[in-house]
Amino acid sequence: MRTFIMLIVALAAAGSLRAQSLEAFKEQLARPAVSEAALGTARVTVREDAQAARAVKELSSGETQLRFRGYRVCIFFDNGQDARAKAVEAKTLFEEHFPGIRVYMVYENPYFKVTVGDCLTSEEAIILKGRVQGVFPKAYVKNEELTAADLVK
Repeated sequence: MRTFIMLIVALAAAGSLRAQSLEAFKEQLARPAVSEAALGTARVTVREDAQAARAVKELSSGETQLRFRGYRVCIFFDNGQDARAKAVEAKTLFEEHFPGIRVYMVYENPYFKVTVGDCLTSEEAIILKGRVQGVFPKAYVKNEELTAADLVK
């Protein structure tokens, strides 16, 4: 029992020594590494990698966009003679009933498609589908390739 108590006292003392050394280490880190006189004469040279400059230029020009899989709700899909007029009508009707949700009208030969929303998860798309089914009963969820710009706008 006596050795057990001595062991606990020794561990407690070691812990306090460790805390003191940690405090000393923090103080040492807080002190400047160079003298104040040397600060005025320091020079820094920056060299930009050509590949880094090219990557920044491509991203800022908008040519390269981050793309990822997402979901949209398709509210119209047709290839009839009056498909274009019906697609515009569906787009307008959606914008009237659901302002603030983005609408995309696309022609992919031979179909006109109207999709809505920018959903990251299928659950989010299913909720959106439930909201729009009162106005668009044939709405369905579909996979889409989204860009980061789609989510920002």
